[in-house]
Amino acid sequence: MSVRVRFAPSPTGPLHIGGVRTALYNYLFARKNGGKMLLRIEDTDQNRYVPGAEAYILEALAWIGIQIDEGQGVGGPHAPYRQSERKEMYRQYAEQLIAAGKAYYAFDTADEIEAMRKRLEEAGADAAQYNAITRLQMTNSLTLSAEEVQQRIAKGDPYVIRIKIDPKQEIRFKDIIREWVSVHASTLDDKVLLKSDGMPTYHLANIVDDHLMEITHVIRGEEWLPSAPLHVLMYQYFGWKAPQFAHLPLLLKPEGNGKLSKRDADLGGFPIFPLQWTDPNTGIVARGFREDGYLKDAVVNFLAFLGWNPGTDQELFSMDQLIEAFSLERIHKAGARFDITKAKWFNQQYLKGTSNEALGEILQNNGQWPADTSLDLDKVVALMKDRVTFPQEILSEAAFLFTPPATYEEAVATSKWNTDAQKAVAAYIEDLKIFEGDFLAESAKAIWAAAAERVGVKMGKVMQALRLAVTGAGHGPDLMLTMEILGKQEVIARLEKALATLS
Repeated sequence: MSVRVRFAPSPTGPLHIGGVRTALYNYLFARKNGGKMLLRIEDTDQNRYVPGAEAYILEALAWIGIQIDEGQGVGGPHAPYRQSERKEMYRQYAEQLIAAGKAYYAFDTADEIEAMRKRLEEAGADAAQYNAITRLQMTNSLTLSAEEVQQRIAKGDPYVIRIKIDPKQEIRFKDIIREWVSVHASTLDDKVLLKSDGMPTYHLANIVDDHLMEITHVIRGEEWLPSAPLHVLMYQYFGWKAPQFAHLPLLLKPEGNGKLSKRDADLGGFPIFPLQWTDPNTGIVARGFREDGYLKDAVVNFLAFLGWNPGTDQELFSMDQLIEAFSLERIHKAGARFDITKAKWFNQQYLKGTSNEALGEILQNNGQWPADTSLDLDKVVALMKDRVTFPQEILSEAAFLFTPPATYEEAVATSKWNTDAQKAVAAYIEDLKIFEGDFLAESAKAIWAAAAERVGVKMGKVMQALRLAVTGAGHGPDLMLTMEILGKQEVIARLEKALATLS
């Protein structure tokens, strides 16, 4: 059977970056093995449904470059792929377990369940659970007669369907990442499979759907590892072949202690969602990697290394290279520290490798390039892109190109703006005024060298003074390319102003 994996998020809000990593690992594994990637929306908990969340998930996956082969938004032979639209189907499987003696009806009210838990807590029980012991003291089809059960159902009494755990068995399965996992069934409780509103819980819906959609590998977060024994048991109860499991390591706080949360991101001043998200109820805006200026290829590379490594020193991978190198066996068991500094480093590397034209399009599309400037966009990008981390920083760092200096760096003016500097700059102005060729970086440098030599000044000793006169600062990007971008007349105007102001 060919590899079939699924990403199955719940539309309860913006997609956490950890979820994006899960989707990415599924995608890489599917592509590496010539398989298919499915997208299923698990919206069985209607109380937590958030409008716009599903559309956000689709947009986030598309932005990151994950191509869905089958599922929500694409279609396929197992449609529908939204669980709320499959509601009626799940009941038959829950009833199938009842018929096999593997599940039962439970009519307990919330107050009765709370009273049971309170009694257990007062008695010092290790766990206040609805399990093989306590179910015999509750109101369910194991303690009621068959006639009374049918009467209650016919009368419309609310009920749930619970799995019936056999407490005497050992549940054992092999996880691709964590090797063998063994749990005694006596530690499990009788989870609800079908809720009183007829909606399935995650435990029933995901097992049924994974089976019907022929999923071969379930690759999901570590938080689902405690539920895995129950899921393995359910496959046994149904008589179905279980998929292979791979539980991914947690994403940890930047300090490495504890699971990464939105609060950590807010305190640390970094995004935790792939795209910006506006809460439909509160209007609060949560920042996104895309809007913060992260390039999607950098985010992919960063996420891939959060829990996996290729076994080599290579750090920069295209999506195709990741697909070629990826394997579940090289995923770590331990949690991965979310190092936003590393994310920025990846962004810097990808920004340097992005064409000037592409970065210019980003600035224009985001409305960050002033419409009223005559400066050459591609040249400004070329000048600044090796000095910034995010595209939007290009303009803020290049502010000196758009506005002549109003002040001059005092320390540089004091130490470098001397008589030699004034003579060289004055000579440079004279030579620029009579120069009639194309004013490029090379010609700007040649004219400067000739002017300095003509007045008997060593060009290198007064170079910082020239930069000060043009930009107002003693340090910055390539000065000759800066002057090429500004143009001859603007350079002359700035030099004349510096002479008048500083001398």
